[in-house]
Amino acid sequence: MTTHHDDADSFKDESQDSEELEGASKKRDSEFARMLEASFKTPTKKLSPGDKIRGEILVAGKEEVFVSTGTMHDGIVARRDLLDAEGNFPHKVGDQLDLYVTQVRGSEIRLSPKPTAKNIAEDLEDAFDMMLPIEGRVAEVCKGGVRVNIRGKLAFCPISQLDLSRTETGEEFVGQKLEFLITQFSEGGRNIVVSRRKLLEEQRGLSQGSFLEEKHEGDIVPGKVMRLEAFGAFVEVAPGIQGLAHISELSWSRVATPHEAVSVGQELSFKILKIENKEGKLKISLSLKQAGAQPWDSLPLQIAPGQVLDGKVTRCMKFGAFVELVPGVEGLIPLSEMSYTKRVVRSDELVKEGERITVMVKEVNPETRRISLSLKDAGSDPWALVAQKFPVGAIFSGRVERKEPYGIFVKLEEGITGLLPKSKAAEHPEFPFEKLKVGDTATVQVAEIRREERRISLDVPKDPGSEDWKNYSEKSTGSFGTLGDKLKRALEKKGK
Repeated sequence: MTTHHDDADSFKDESQDSEELEGASKKRDSEFARMLEASFKTPTKKLSPGDKIRGEILVAGKEEVFVSTGTMHDGIVARRDLLDAEGNFPHKVGDQLDLYVTQVRGSEIRLSPKPTAKNIAEDLEDAFDMMLPIEGRVAEVCKGGVRVNIRGKLAFCPISQLDLSRTETGEEFVGQKLEFLITQFSEGGRNIVVSRRKLLEEQRGLSQGSFLEEKHEGDIVPGKVMRLEAFGAFVEVAPGIQGLAHISELSWSRVATPHEAVSVGQELSFKILKIENKEGKLKISLSLKQAGAQPWDSLPLQIAPGQVLDGKVTRCMKFGAFVELVPGVEGLIPLSEMSYTKRVVRSDELVKEGERITVMVKEVNPETRRISLSLKDAGSDPWALVAQKFPVGAIFSGRVERKEPYGIFVKLEEGITGLLPKSKAAEHPEFPFEKLKVGDTATVQVAEIRREERRISLDVPKDPGSEDWKNYSEKSTGSFGTLGDKLKRALEKKGK
């Protein structure tokens, strides 16, 4: 049986629970109202295409990455735009990224790590306002100058503002990446004019003083080939400071144009030959060849008397031909060393400039830096084996090359000519000495060989027991033939 006391306690507990629930509900309503009021008081940030933001990666999906934007809406960037060079995704949730707004459609904000045209224009305008140098690539030659690609926008550089020295068309600068100053920026970046000359003049003014203090004639300095002319190469040896290396100082070898020795953009070492400072204008003479070793100071061992080498004909003169054996080292072939078989009047009868030929080193004089060469000794000397090819007593057929009152010259082979004296022929009245003409074939016998003097004395074939020599066939080629064998054996038999 329930008492009145129990009923009173139960009623009291229910009343307390109801009060607590009501209090919690009021507290939640108050908190929500406070937050709602705060959200209305906080100004909402609006983003537009071209804005740059720094956001935190919230979610990294397979195709898209969600990033906080500092507004009520998150931004979306394509995952592929955030991959590195190897195709990997190097980021994680919580990383901070610098991004650009590319599109805003309602609550959708599209982002990209690449700047938009608006960002580029703003960067270029800042560079213009603060006179900051900016890099650009010379794209093409146009009327009055060149077009320069600067961060995707085309700017114009007048030809007079392209370099410190005069340039005709600017063609030599096409494709090069250079620094420029923006001298005009208008129409939101659609009209941009730049100058490289202004920048070079500023750099030259700053570096000229230190260059004169630090560098002296005779110093070896690094330089970059900037421009080539017919007379030499212009070389930048310090920011805004250029010197000239004359064509004669580009190589120890003879070169027709500077392009044979150097190319634009090459970085090499140069020797300062002379520095002139006239009214604040520096004139610097440079040498590329003197920055290295002198070829004669390290002459290759193979350039020695008796050595046979290949070389390039550099000049054909009246007295002979010059041949370059190694860069900067030339030798001379005198006319007398041109040929054994031909009388040479001019060197260009046998060799031409630019031709590669084989020569023999005859003499080397390091003191006078002269080398004597021979063209004829580099090949086979026809007189080297004359005793074996034309032994004394052998009979040969040859062509009458020359006829003189004292005898006839008979050519036995190319480079080998013998003399049949008239007195020898007179001993044999049957020999047709008077009837022979230049070009006719004559049968002769080797009487004497003087190799050192390069002379062969000939005679009428002697074989009292044979008349074969009179009928010697013109089919003989000049070598020791069958008829010669017979006559020789007959003579040897007769002698025995």
